[in-house]
Amino acid sequence: MSKSSYSLKAGRPSAGKRSITLTEKATKRVNFNVTPDEHRNLKVYAAKHGKTVTEVLKDYVRSLEP
Repeated sequence: MSKSSYSLKAGRPSAGKRSITLTEKATKRVNFNVTPDEHRNLKVYAAKHGKTVTEVLKDYVRSLEP
């Protein structure tokens, strides 16, 4: 048998640092828990306004004053 050039690696492939181009902005991930009712209300609100949940939340965060 010949040796394979493939090897198995543990870890996340996306965990490596990636350089950011001049047109991209660095981002941070925000993760939090909501109740099923809160999630449903958020989804309904987004749908009624023709947006995704992400768009609704980003719009809200942008509206906050520092």
